[in-house]
Amino acid sequence: MLVSADKKWEYALGMIKVDGLEPSPEFKNLIAKEKRGEMTTDDIKKVLDKKYKMKK
Repeated sequence: MLVSADKKWEYALGMIKVDGLEPSPEFKNLIAKEKRGEMTTDDIKKVLDKKYKMKK
């Protein structure tokens, strides 16, 4: 059974909210772009890796 991208993100965001956290507007924007087909999940990972990766 295939699960839609909307359902996958719904689940992921729900898991974040269970911990009492709220995704940033920037992250929500990346999700919206992925849902519209403007980005892939790999693209989101690259953006987040670039933003949060520690410099050596």
